[in-house]
Amino acid sequence: MAAAVAPPLCTWLVAACLSAACGDGEKEKQRRHRGVGGLFGSHRRLGSGRRGGARSGMAMSVALQPERTAVESKKPDMKQRRVVVTGMGVVTPLGHDPDEFYNNLLRGISGISEIEAFDCSHYPTRIAGEIKSFSTDGWVAPKLAKRMDKFMQYLITAGKKALENAGITEEVMDELEKSRCGVLIGSAMGGMKVFSDAIEALRVSYKKMNPFCVPFATTNMGSAILAMDLGWMGPNYSISTACATSNFCILNAANHIRRGEADLMLCGGSDAPIIPIGLGGFVACRALSQRNSDPAKASRPWDVDRDGFVMGEGSGVLVLEELEHAKQRGAEIYAEFLGGSFTCDAYHMTEPHPEGKGVILCIENALADSGVTKEDINYINAHATSTQMGDLKEFEALNRCFGQNPQIRVNSTKSMTGHLLGAAGGIEAVAAIQVRRLM
Repeated sequence: MAAAVAPPLCTWLVAACLSAACGDGEKEKQRRHRGVGGLFGSHRRLGSGRRGGARSGMAMSVALQPERTAVESKKPDMKQRRVVVTGMGVVTPLGHDPDEFYNNLLRGISGISEIEAFDCSHYPTRIAGEIKSFSTDGWVAPKLAKRMDKFMQYLITAGKKALENAGITEEVMDELEKSRCGVLIGSAMGGMKVFSDAIEALRVSYKKMNPFCVPFATTNMGSAILAMDLGWMGPNYSISTACATSNFCILNAANHIRRGEADLMLCGGSDAPIIPIGLGGFVACRALSQRNSDPAKASRPWDVDRDGFVMGEGSGVLVLEELEHAKQRGAEIYAEFLGGSFTCDAYHMTEPHPEGKGVILCIENALADSGVTKEDINYINAHATSTQMGDLKEFEALNRCFGQNPQIRVNSTKSMTGHLLGAAGGIEAVAAIQVRRLM
């Protein structure tokens, strides 16, 4: 085992269990099959007339729980306010549409290639999951787009794509109670390029600095700008917890709905770290793969020859909505959010706990909160970044938690996208939902 390779900064989090809907006549008859992938499982569409029996595959669907009688209360019971996924938006190295993204994953296409954004010939790592083609046209005002960091461009674009995917048209938007709609989209790195450029400008004179460099470098500004654009006045902030950022945002957004503080939330993550200082920083801590001659095979989670992770960039955003709210507007429902958990290893800044205590505790708490048993799990979209220590300890923790269950399928889509840092959980949530939705 190469001790020189350090795992990336990561806070362990299991962000959710998602269930799927099935026909009304089946609700009381079917056993509730549950899935967790990353840990998420998904879907069968609800209330659209396109229902049917469960299909076999890597991720089981979960029967939507029977209708419950609403109880009027100023602070509704969290278990009585059910949260569903009604929209998905992505900006990734494998495409900017949920179906395109997922189909490219199924085809085994790699989004990892040589970096073109800047000259990195003097770096030992010269590859990344870099987005080669992207436009903000139709999504972000041109003047604003020129001033903002890429992480904000990706965030706003993915957020609006998620709304479009959710069928939230201008007419629907006009009917929404804006004070009960919020945005919770985070970032691990924030506006690094904007801030880095400002430092270079400062070497000449402060007068050369971008006057927006400070606000556009902060991680919360993407959510803020998007909320301003939409006129949404509900919960609005960002969370930055390294690789677990998206998962934290998704679970917190769901909890706002469960607690009755919001009816609709945009949530997920966005990052654009493929810049000189971003690449240099991870090179300095010896966390990156140096397999430059074969980019498509550089990110290889659990492989005996793995030599570090590959950076990626992009954004993944979900639309979470209170069930009755979604049904009233005739929304197509992809999955139901059942619960989740937050934990911390409390062990080391970069190295995972040798016994995986934080991972196991988080999984067990998430399952308990969701009402899902370990035996029900049959698909896990793992964190597995392709680092020596991180992959091994995560695998051992999963084994300790789930045992030798032959029904479980585990993979890591980072082998094709690279590691999108704060956006990883967002795009992987989309991938896990799509597993069941498009089977």
